[in-house]
This record gives sequence, C-alpha cells and structure tokens, in this order.
Amino acid sequence: MLRTFSTFSAISLLLLGSLPAGFAAQVLETTSFSPCLSGSNITVNALDIKYNADTKEVVFNVGGTSRETINVTAQLNVTAYGTSVYQNSFNPCDSDTYVAQLCPVPVGTFSATGTQLIPASYASMIPAIAFSIPDIAAQATLELKELNTGRNVACLTSVVGNGKTANVAAVSYVAAGIAGAAFLVTGASALGAAASGGSTAGTGTMSPSFTEVFGVFQGFAMNGMMSVNYPPVYRSFTKNFAFSTGVIPWKAMQRSIDSFRGATGGNLTADSVETLANTTLVYQSGSTNTTLTKRGAQFYDAMLMVRDSLSTSQNATTNSTASSNATTSVFTVSGIKAYAEELSVPSANTFMTVLLIVACVIGAIAVGILFFKVILETWALFGSFPKGLTGFRKHYWGTMARTIVQLILVLYGVWVLYCIFQFTHGDSWAAKTLAGVTLGLFTAVLAFFTYKIWSTANKLKKYEGDVSGLYEKKDNWLKYSIFYDTYKKNFWWLFVPIIIYMFAKGCVLAIGDGHGLSQTVAQLVIECLMLGLLIWNRPYERRSGNVINIFIQVVRALSVICILVFVEELGIAQTTQTVTGVVLIAVQSVLTGVLGILIVANALIMLCKENPHRKRRKEAEKLNRDLDNLTPLDARNSLLMDPAQRPLNEDYTRDHKLPLVKQSSADSFMNEPANPYAGATPLRPFTPQTHRTLDSTSSREHLVSNAAPLGGDPHGSPPQQPTLPNFQSQQQQNYGGYRGVAY
Repeated sequence: MLRTFSTFSAISLLLLGSLPAGFAAQVLETTSFSPCLSGSNITVNALDIKYNADTKEVVFNVGGTSRETINVTAQLNVTAYGTSVYQNSFNPCDSDTYVAQLCPVPVGTFSATGTQLIPASYASMIPAIAFSIPDIAAQATLELKELNTGRNVACLTSVVGNGKTANVAAVSYVAAGIAGAAFLVTGASALGAAASGGSTAGTGTMSPSFTEVFGVFQGFAMNGMMSVNYPPVYRSFTKNFAFSTGVIPWKAMQRSIDSFRGATGGNLTADSVETLANTTLVYQSGSTNTTLTKRGAQFYDAMLMVRDSLSTSQNATTNSTASSNATTSVFTVSGIKAYAEELSVPSANTFMTVLLIVACVIGAIAVGILFFKVILETWALFGSFPKGLTGFRKHYWGTMARTIVQLILVLYGVWVLYCIFQFTHGDSWAAKTLAGVTLGLFTAVLAFFTYKIWSTANKLKKYEGDVSGLYEKKDNWLKYSIFYDTYKKNFWWLFVPIIIYMFAKGCVLAIGDGHGLSQTVAQLVIECLMLGLLIWNRPYERRSGNVINIFIQVVRALSVICILVFVEELGIAQTTQTVTGVVLIAVQSVLTGVLGILIVANALIMLCKENPHRKRRKEAEKLNRDLDNLTPLDARNSLLMDPAQRPLNEDYTRDHKLPLVKQSSADSFMNEPANPYAGATPLRPFTPQTHRTLDSTSSREHLVSNAAPLGGDPHGSPPQQPTLPNFQSQQQQNYGGYRGVAY
C-alpha cells in the first residue's frame, strides 16, 4: 500500500533541499544497519548496498548465518520523516521477486556479492531530491517471516544515506575562523594593553568579544548534547561546533587515553576507540538518519530482484567486508555519549580528551607569549626599542596570567559539564581524580578573583563613595578588568551571575543526561532568567553591546523553546521536528554570520576609537599630573617654578591691570539717619577721583618706574641698579612741604 506525503512533509523536503549539497556523486547507500529482533535464528552480519545514479548500477554485499533451513516471506516497510511511505510483502521464491539467498534460507553461513544494472523503468522512479537532501531521514525495515506459520524469524533495519550531510568541514573551518578573528582582535587589544601598561586583556567594551563568540558556539554544541529526539540534519549541524567544547577527534590521542584508562581501572572492552570503530550507534528514540522517498522504495524492491551477475556461497566464509562487519556491535546511545561517540571519541575518554586539548592550548599561549618576549628582548639588544612596547616587558607575566584566567572563564561551563559527566560515567579512578582536582582549581581561581574584586569594591565604596576606582585606577584595571570591562560602572558585579549561569548550564546537562524533558525545562528557566537580567539592567557600556548580547540571549532562549519540539514525551510529529530543526539551523547560521561581520567592524573601529573606560582613566591620570604642578598662582608665573624655565628678560610694562571703578555718588552710609556724622562734609572722597592707569609701571608713588628687568635690557645693556623712590618731592607737591612737628 502506498501513502502520499502530507503538505508538511513536502515543506520540510523543500527546506532541506535548499541547503547546500555540494558536488558529490549521486549515490544512495547503506551506511549502517541493526537487528530489530532478538533471539533470531537468522543473523545478518553484512549489508552493503550502493546505487550510483550516473551509472545505473547497484553494488551489493550481503552476508549472514542461519541455524536452520527455512522458507520465508519478506515484509518491507519504508518510512520517511516519520511517515510510512511504502509497505510491501513478497515471496523470495516467486519468479517475479526471486532472491536465491532467501529461497530457502540455508543452514550455516551464506553470502552474496555482485553488481547489477538497474532497468531505466526502476531508475526513473527515484526522485532527484533524494540525492540532494542532506541527512535524509528515512529508514527501511525488512522482516522475514516463516512462510507457513507467519512467525518472525529475522528483522533488519537499514540506514540509507546519500553522502550529503550538514556536518561539513567547511562550516567548522568558517566557525573556527570567526572565533580566530575574535581572538586576534582580543589579542591585539591585549597586546596594546601590555604595551601601554594599562588596558584589558579582552576587547574592552566592544561586542562581540572573543568570550561572547566562543560562548555562542559552545551553546550550539551543548544543544546537540541534550537527550532529545533531534532530526538528523540538526544533530549533524551541531557537530560543526564541537571544537568549541574541546571534543576534537584525534585517534592517536584516543589510543593514549585508552592506555591510561586501562592502567587505572578502565574497562577497554566496553568502551575504547577500537571498540567504537566496530560499533553501530542507534539513537535511543529510534530515529535514524535515513530516508527513502515514496518512489525510491520501489527501487529497493529492484535491488532485491537482481538475479544475474551474482556471486553466492553457502557454508563458506564471507568476504573481507562481511568478515569485518561480523564483529560489529550495536549500541543505543543518547545525549552526551551520542554526541561524543558520533565524533569518534569514546564517552569514557571525553574528559581526558578535553583536558589534553586545553593543556595544549595553555602551552601554546605560554610559548607564544614567551616567544614574543624573546623577540622584543633581542630587538632591544641590537636596535632601538620602541617606546610603545616597554609596557609589555614590564607586564609579561601579568599578560600570560590574564590570558589563562580568561581561558578558564571561557571554558568554565563546559568544564563543569565534562567533570560531572566523568564522575557519573567514567571508569578510571585517575581520570575521576583529575576531574575533581581541575574542577576545584578552576572554581577556586574564579572564586579568588570574585572575592578580590568584591572586597576592592567595598573598600572603594567605604573610602571614596563609589567603585570608580575599579575602572580608573591602573592597578585594579590591570588585575581585574577582564571580568567587568564590558559593563557599566554600576554593573561591575554582573560577572558573578554570568559565572553562576555557566555553572548551572553545565550541571543541568550533565546531571540530567538521559532525561530530555527535565533538561529542556531547566535550560529554558536558566536562559529566560539570564534574558530577563540583561533586558532589565542593560548593563553593557556601549549601546551596541546591550543590543548584541540581548539578541544572542534571545536566540538561546528561542532555541531551547524549539528544542521542546524534539522532546519525545510530547509526541510531536517528525515532520514538524524536521522543519523546526531547519529553522534552528537558519537562525543560528544567521547569528554566526552577524557575529563575523561585527568582528570585522570592531577591528576597524578599534583602530580609531579607544576603550571608553581606559580613555577616561588616562584623562584622569593626565589631570592628576597637571594638578600636581599647580599653585595658587599661575604655574607659569609662580616663584616656585624652576628658574631654568623662567625667562631672564621678563618685563612688567605689559602686565595690565583692570581700572578701579569710580563711584557715582557718596557712600550710602553717610545719609543714614542713625549716622551721627550725617550731613558732614567728608575730608576726602572714599574712592579715587580719577581712574587708575592701565599701565602697571604708572603709580602715584612711582614704585617701579625705575625698576630694571630681571635679566637686564634685552639689547645687551647691563642690568640697571634699582633706586629708591623719591617720597620727599611727592610730599612737597601734595602737602605744601609740611614736614611734621619735631619732638
């Protein structure tokens, strides 16, 4: 019976078809299979079928074992995006559907390999979209039933793919490039800070910073670790950001970790890189990354109907491919274990993998900074050392320490996740010990800086009235600014809720592993609380910082709301889940692109605009230096000024004085009735009768009319000796020569 696609299914296919599919060959092939019946007398050990649309050829390899000879009928059921699109029953012994290996199923080992040309009538039934949709979501189930009784004797679920996937290396490179660009902008700012001896190790108040960009990518990866029924296309998309959480496939490293675990109590038989290589992973929800369209199912029948160009054998060893697959195991996985093992990292090795990757990064940071210092020291020995780089030489160790502390701050959330996961799923006592020690160390470092910043802020409030000293005092800025440099002064404390936010996310994912509904609800509460905090306070120094970070948080909250659609307990249709997954990919891809554009813009702005906190602090330092040189007199004319800086030929003839204002009427108190002298004629006016001259050398007593300049005449004449003013002639002129009474 054939069933048509619903409109919703068609929409999902169109959305998936719009994703880039690359230029790979048009093929359909089985990528994995798993039995769906326990205790069966028929076991399939190998199933490799590949169809090439260009050559119209099918290459197949089937092998297995049977404990009895039995006539069977086959039931084929094909589902696409959760909808049954094809069902058919056939007898392998009928002439139209004859399959030699199943008519009857022989006792012992059997295998069949060969190549078969597919008739054009069957090849035309396969729609072109089946070759272009990435991570097609369908599965084909083949059930074998005893002909006479109808008893199930074998069941096989086959995974079919077309080679297209949303887990593309180019996407990972682009994401890593964006993170690298953010790191370079951050590094340039940090280098400038070290060179000037007073800036941050981050990008200051410019958003998005390296911490913010890396946090976004970590959020995408951590979404993929949740124990929900993701559509294959979104599950593959989240793997592109695994590098941000430290899960990087490296087979040589995995073998070393296996050896370490084996020597410290680990069970390599149950979980190791070699075991994982021979394991088929099946997701707990039962959805697999397979799909066949309605007409493609008929092509599946065509593959079963081939009768020529076959190579069959009975009671013989299967070929090398079948033999290699004979030991393949099937494991049901979900959550963090599924995410790590899909990346070829055994779940028991996850923490140690991240630990070694982080150790390599810290070593690279230390070596890079040391190498740069060696270059500067060599430069100073053989050439003129730039003045702008002297600060880096003074703050070399401080720069390294700030960089490592910032790395701890960036990784704290995923570190909590992996450490708790190691405690609950690890099998090596040494790995668990390392997890406990490193988690305690990272938490202690962040707690120490939190205490120091908080105590410093309290002291500043007590003695100075506010916390401006965290931003304006160079010592505080150099030590602690990586925690609060993007925030306004009133919201310096916001880094504490950020740390709690990261800790809570890691705990929820690790402790709730395997419980998708609980994980999702808890994550939604955490994201909404953080969104409310940002919207209510708008704590970032720049308006652009508030807009960008609120937008990032909105995307995080909406992503978790969409993840509710994937919770298996809610029973949402798979077509709805697929469309939701594509929408999530679109939104998160747009966010990634916007971050990349903003990083480029910030790099340009950084060249011509300074961190506002640093700018204000520099202005304050300059003002303090100027205040140190000021006196009650003008600093340039002060007697305390260095004599070497004073002009030797200074003349006072140009030192103009403002005139005294003549009063137009007699003093007001003379006319008061209570004044006993009211009406009397004053001996002289209380104010001068004439204006004072504007020339500083003109005075009634001629005190400085004959004074010589400090350094003599500027034309070379020797300094003139000062003379006493002639009071006698002035007195005779004004008072008629009265000399007073001699006693």
